[in-house]
This record gives sequence, structure tokens and C-alpha cells, in this order.
Amino acid sequence: MTFSLDENEKSLLLRIAREAIDARLTHRAPVFPSSTPPMETPCGAFVTLRVAGELRGCIGHITAARPLAETVADVALSSAFGDPRFPPLGLAEWAHVGIEISALSPFECITDTGVIKAGVHGVMVTRGHRSGLLLPQVATEQGWDRDTLLVHTCYKAGLPGDAWRHPDTRIEIFTAVVFQETRT
Repeated sequence: MTFSLDENEKSLLLRIAREAIDARLTHRAPVFPSSTPPMETPCGAFVTLRVAGELRGCIGHITAARPLAETVADVALSSAFGDPRFPPLGLAEWAHVGIEISALSPFECITDTGVIKAGVHGVMVTRGHRSGLLLPQVATEQGWDRDTLLVHTCYKAGLPGDAWRHPDTRIEIFTAVVFQETRT
């Protein structure tokens, strides 16, 4: 489950996310910086947008279908303009938006929930046609332990909080390289 990015790659990915959104807002073609080999690795990612610390959008892809750099550009646009919880981002608030990127490791199916470390692992639970996912940083932000993380992941899937204990529930864990910029 080891995946890493150096500081230059993190900076480049933040620039890619910002450029994708800025280009859409200003009606121009984006100009992206060159990628490095780790940025060309197929990798799932989430882009979270915040204004004054408050959530403004968060969309991601959990599968590794495209290179990380392309995934980041795509989910940045989805976070800004397609998160159904928020209206599309406007140019007036754009200067105040901070971007956070979570680049995901491959997922690992587990049967022993004792291996989950709240704040280190993200969790995805699936039962039937329902699934829910919480990123690793959510447990830290909320002050949750492992069991509370599992309960809330079940809630996110629309399942009862104890569904993680059911033998038909699939539990997968992953890690994430999480990095951000801030705007005031």
C-alpha cells in the first residue's frame, strides 16, 4: 500500500487542479505543467475545495483508470462545478478557495478490522448494491476511533451502523497522500 509523491509533484498537482478550474471559469483552454512518472501512474484521487475552512465541494474517483494528473484535473472540475451539494463555483468566490488533494493507494480487501488505523486508513464498505467511502483524514478531523469510522462509513453507504460486522459486508482499506494549499 505504499504510494508517495515528492513536494514538487504535490505542487504540480495542485497547479493542475487550480488551472483546470481557472480555465473553466475564464473560458479558456487549460495549460497544464509537465507531469513526472508518479503523476502518470494510474491512481484514484479526490479533490476537496474549501472556503474559509468550510467544505465547498469534494468529488473523487476511487479507481485507477487514468493517470493521476488527468484524474486530478477531472475531479477538480467535478468538485467545483458538479458536486450536487453545492451550486457551481463562481468567479467571485474562486480567489478564496483552498484546494486539497488526496491521491489514493490501491485498495486492499480485509477480513480483520483490527488492522484499520483511524487517521491512517480510509475505508470503503460494500454490501449488496450499497457502498460508502471515507478518506483517511475524516477520522482525524472528526476525532473518531476505528469503530466509529466503520459505523460512519456504513452510514455513508446508507447501511445500518453495524453493517460492517455482517459477514456479507466487504471492507476495503487504503491510504492516501493528502496535501493542500490554502487561500484566505
